[in-house]
Amino acid sequence: MDMSISDERISMSLGASASTEPRMSGSEAQRKDRAPPSTPTKSPSYLWSPKSKIVYSDRFIPSRAVAARLDFSVLDRERVSTECTQLVSGKEDMSSAYDMLLRTEMLGAAPLIATAAPARPTNNEPAPTTSTATTVQAQHSLKTYRVPSSPSKLFRYLSGDAQSPMGGATPASPFSRSLVGDDTVSSPLASPKLAARKIPRAPFKVLDAPALQDDFYLNLVDWSAQNVLAVGLGSCVYLWSAHTSKVTKLCELPSNDAVSSVSWSHRGTYLSLGTQSGKVQIWDVVRAKALRTMDGHKGRVGTQAWSSNILSSGSRDRSILHRDVRAKEHFCGRLLGHRSEVCGLKWSPDNQQLASGGNDNHLYVWSAQSSSPICNFSDHVAAVKAIAWSPHQHGLLASGGGTADRCIRFWNTVSGTPLSCVDTGSQVCNLVWSKNVNEIVSTHGYSQNQVVVWKYPDMTKLATLTGHSLRVLYLAASPDGQTIVTGAGDETLRFWNIFPDARSQAGLATEGSGAVSLMLRSIIR
Repeated sequence: MDMSISDERISMSLGASASTEPRMSGSEAQRKDRAPPSTPTKSPSYLWSPKSKIVYSDRFIPSRAVAARLDFSVLDRERVSTECTQLVSGKEDMSSAYDMLLRTEMLGAAPLIATAAPARPTNNEPAPTTSTATTVQAQHSLKTYRVPSSPSKLFRYLSGDAQSPMGGATPASPFSRSLVGDDTVSSPLASPKLAARKIPRAPFKVLDAPALQDDFYLNLVDWSAQNVLAVGLGSCVYLWSAHTSKVTKLCELPSNDAVSSVSWSHRGTYLSLGTQSGKVQIWDVVRAKALRTMDGHKGRVGTQAWSSNILSSGSRDRSILHRDVRAKEHFCGRLLGHRSEVCGLKWSPDNQQLASGGNDNHLYVWSAQSSSPICNFSDHVAAVKAIAWSPHQHGLLASGGGTADRCIRFWNTVSGTPLSCVDTGSQVCNLVWSKNVNEIVSTHGYSQNQVVVWKYPDMTKLATLTGHSLRVLYLAASPDGQTIVTGAGDETLRFWNIFPDARSQAGLATEGSGAVSLMLRSIIR
C-alpha cells in the first residue's frame, strides 16, 4: 500500500473539513497565533477515526397547507385548528347528509333528520315574534336533509326513459340489492344471486321413427339404465344406443300382431314387450334372445312397470297382473278395480306402492302386500295416463288428465289427500319427475302439442318447448337425468337437454341458449 497516496487523501479530507469553519476577524486571528500550540495526538494516518461523522443537510420546503403546521408549531396549534374548522364549516351540511346516507347504507340505521337550528337575532335586530319565529323555522326546514322515501330513484334513470343507456326498463341487478340504486335494502357485502338456468328451446337431436303410432293409450318408448332407447314401431322393436348412435333391430312380431308397450328392467338388461294379442315377452337384449312369453290378459297390454323381479302389466281387459319372472307361473297376483282400460302404471321409488290410471278417470294406489287399493282418487274427469312419483318426497304422486280434464294434480298417498291442481290448458299425455332437481316435465296433446318444464311446488313454467306437429304421446328420461326424449304421431323422436346434472343440484346455467341448436337428424330404422 502506497502511504503517500493515503496521506494525501487524508490531508485533502482534512483540508475540506477546515474550509467549512467560519472566517475570523484579523484581531481574533492574531490572538489565535499568539496562543501556545496544543500538542496534537498523533495517530497513524491510515486509521479512520470512529468519532468523525459526515453531516448531511438539505433545504427544507415547508408545506403551505394550514393543517400541516400542526406538526411543526406547538404555539400555533390552537390558531391553526380554528382555521381548519372555519374551512370545513362551509361543507358542514354536505358532510351531515353524507354521514346519514353512509350510516343508513352500512349499518342499516333508520334515516336521520338534521334540521338547522333557528337563527339568533343580532344586536341590531329585534327578537322575532311568534309568527316571525315560525317563519324562520319554516325557512330553515327547507335545509333539512332526508333520505328519499323512494330510494330506487337515486342515481338511476327512470324506467323506460328514452335517454337511458338501456333505452327501456332498468334490468335487474345480479347482486343483492342496496339502498342506492335498487328497490330493497340489504347488506352490500351479500353474495351475488345465482344466474337463472337457461333451457335450450330446440332439440339437439331428431330421429325419424316411421310407423310410430298415434295412440294415447300406448307406451312405446323407454330409456334403460344402460343408456339404450327402446322404441316400438309397428310389429318391430328397435334399440338405439346413446353412446354410439347405433340402431339395432331386436325383434319382429308376426304380421297379425303389434307392439303396444315396452319397459326396461331396473338394471337395463331385460326388456319386456306388451303386444296387441295380450301376451308379454321378456327379452335378453345382450344375446338378442326371447327368454319367455307369458299369458294372462285378454286384451292388449298398453302399460308395464318393473319392481325388482316383479313385472306388473295393465291391459284393456281392465286388470293388472303381477308377474314374478323367477317363477314358472305366468302371473302371481291380479288387481281388479278399474272399470275401463288400464293405461298408466308406475311403482314408487321404494317399490312399496303401485299407482295405476285408467280410462275410467280413476287413479288407484295399491300396496305391494295387498290386492285392494289403499287410495282411490276420482277428481280427474278424463283418462289418467300420465303418472309420476316424486324422487324427492316420500308419498308425493303427480297425475295428469286427458282432453276433458287438462289438469296436473298432486296427491299425498301417505295420508290419502289431494294437495294441489294446475290447469295446463291442453291434454296431459305424460309426466316425468327430474331426479336431479325438484322439477317436473309434462307433454301435451290437443291442442298445443308442447313440452313444459315446471318448478315444483309453486308450479311456475320454466320453459315451453315446441316442435312436434302432433300430440306428444311418449316421454322418457336418460339415466343421468339431464336429457328427455319425446315421441309423437308425427313419427319423430326429439331429444332435449332441460335438466342440470346431478352434481350441480342448484339450477345453474346449462350449456346452450335460446338460439336454435344444431339438429342432427337421422333415422331410427
